[in-house]
Amino acid sequence: MASGRIVLLNGPSSAGKTTLTQAVARRMPTPWLVMPVDLFHKIRTRPDARLTDRQWDDVFHRTRAAYHRAVVGAASCGCDVLADHVLNEPWRLDDLLRLSVGLDVLLVHVTCSPKELRRREMSRGDREPGTAAMQRRQVFQHGDCDLTVDTTYGPDEPTAALLELIRKPPKDRAFDRLRASRAAADA
Repeated sequence: MASGRIVLLNGPSSAGKTTLTQAVARRMPTPWLVMPVDLFHKIRTRPDARLTDRQWDDVFHRTRAAYHRAVVGAASCGCDVLADHVLNEPWRLDDLLRLSVGLDVLLVHVTCSPKELRRREMSRGDREPGTAAMQRRQVFQHGDCDLTVDTTYGPDEPTAALLELIRKPPKDRAFDRLRASRAAADA
């Protein structure tokens, strides 16, 4: 069975990853699984559980690790996957790099202006103010990607750019370069 493709959209909360993913999915001629990381947080039970901050951190870590395995598992089964994530902790990228060896992964950085990021975060009302700005400083620290899109003015131009990347992917992929640079650093 042939492996599917993974298109991983990375950016801070409220950058427009989910909107972009949905816009791209509507224009794809073949079926894709749309797997936002927020889906895993929504399907986790007991959001009202009385846990310590450390216990919640452990729950969040396991949820994100499960998400990584679900995305990679779906692609390993031959499904094409549009995934969106916030790679603001180095272990998240490291885990995905380790799990996705041999898979076709495109990494897309999704950004927007700081002013628009604040506006979107405030209009959502489900994030602590300032979270997106903090994540914006963290999510691109690894530096490399296959495409960067700016959603400040909406999803139209970024959608077209992402569809073009999927149609004509580069031979040399960011995930492969990142994996190689980490292996070299560990050697």
